[in-house]
Amino acid sequence: MRGYRFLKKSDNLGIISTVKVALTNTKIDQGGPIASKHFFGAGLKDSELIIRQYLLVNKGGVSLNKALLYALGKPGSSVVYPMPPEWREVLREHGFKVATFLSALAWNVFLFQQLANGLLFMAKLTLKCILEIIHPSVHFLGKHVYFDDLTSGNLPKPFHGGRTYDIVSWYKQWPGRFGELETLCHGVRDIAATIYEGIPIVSIRSPVQFLTNWTAVIRLVAWGLAASALGFIDLFRNRWWHALIFIEAAKGTQARLQYPHRLARVYLMHVSTYIYRPLWTYEAEKSGSQITCYFYSINCEPFKRLGRYPPIPFGFQAMNWPHYLVWDEYQSDFVRSAVGLDPRIDIVGSIPFHSGRVVPQYLPKQAIAVFDVQPMRDAFYQTLGIDFEYYVPKYAIKFLTDIQQATELVGRAMVFKRKRHIGSFIHPSYERAMKCLSNTSNCLEIDPDTAAFAIIEHCEAVVSAPFTSTAIIGRELGKPSIYYDPSGVCEKDDRAAHGIPILSGPKELQQWMLTLALKHFVED
Repeated sequence: MRGYRFLKKSDNLGIISTVKVALTNTKIDQGGPIASKHFFGAGLKDSELIIRQYLLVNKGGVSLNKALLYALGKPGSSVVYPMPPEWREVLREHGFKVATFLSALAWNVFLFQQLANGLLFMAKLTLKCILEIIHPSVHFLGKHVYFDDLTSGNLPKPFHGGRTYDIVSWYKQWPGRFGELETLCHGVRDIAATIYEGIPIVSIRSPVQFLTNWTAVIRLVAWGLAASALGFIDLFRNRWWHALIFIEAAKGTQARLQYPHRLARVYLMHVSTYIYRPLWTYEAEKSGSQITCYFYSINCEPFKRLGRYPPIPFGFQAMNWPHYLVWDEYQSDFVRSAVGLDPRIDIVGSIPFHSGRVVPQYLPKQAIAVFDVQPMRDAFYQTLGIDFEYYVPKYAIKFLTDIQQATELVGRAMVFKRKRHIGSFIHPSYERAMKCLSNTSNCLEIDPDTAAFAIIEHCEAVVSAPFTSTAIIGRELGKPSIYYDPSGVCEKDDRAAHGIPILSGPKELQQWMLTLALKHFVED
């Protein structure tokens, strides 16, 4: 926190973001890593990018932010962090002192841990495959689709009238889905198999099913023995990437040895895992599977500031998914600007993700749906490395109080849903303001787990914090929809708004509310 205060005082909050964008685009070993096909398989030609992606995910997150802030919080201190030589050089170029010996030592300890974890993973994987041969746990799935990294809230939960707003049911009705679908699969544990509109929904333990014949298992063991020896030797030859991705390479070998008909026809990976494309997906794609990354939100583009757009945020320029599902042309342009190539992109409209709870039946007839982004405690927020202080209590509280006063002025109810449950991470001042707001006569707070789609359907208009996805959903459902910026710092032509009007300050908000109320009065 001292490091954060130092950056804020020196007007340099953007330095962490700048460093991480630089790491995104810094190639590992400029001479080209000597990558082994034994480890990378079908991903060999993208080996450098795979290594970089894996590092960004595993070593480029909040833990790196903390290390940088800690060094800044102690004058004259150096950064001590497990990272490759290329990253140490990037930090020095951006003005950080780096403890070379200690960072290199921590880096090598991390690599040996990766190798040890890989050996343990191989033993467990082999045992699971043997058990699968002896006692099969999954019957033949036929032509199936697999949804990666879901929770129980992402599975169908039909409400009154049979409506549900989750990603699985959305995919089933999407015209562009795989046509000869026999099973929908996911990895959520302890969920019994169900049937939704005639299609079985089944939980399986791994995106790639365990091997089911002895020949394949023997080949897997042989691969593991050779990989163990090579990975260990290469640590002393400065070819550390093999130890780094040992577990991922084992998963890739599992996919390569699997019967193609036992692989999913489509693997759907959501945008929360956007940086790293798993090594096994290259093998699955080679065997005929389609690998798709879908965006379930739009809040990933940076705010325009002083007439200029900041660089593309951390990680996006390292993406290399073969297929993307996006909401609209704005998001399509963002993906193209990030990856720099001409990827296959399908514009599909808004994508429901989380089904959530049933909308209360007692919602007022004339209500405004309100969606914000709740601020987090300083101790956590400051570790995120955000270079623009917007989702902070000062603006979040004013966002809500201005809307409450405007809705009260026109005799409308304010139906308010926070973005998600964040437990003890919520900022205390925001939490206190929320309790006061809930005591007002026209404010109704809805459980954050409730599907935004369902709330918007019950309301007459939508007000969202910039630049959240609910504004786009409201527009698609035919509701008047705006972004409200209480600070006045958002620029009205910002492309991150996706064409949704941006209102600044209480006067513009109240005028919009009065116009809306007058329109409904005339229509009635």
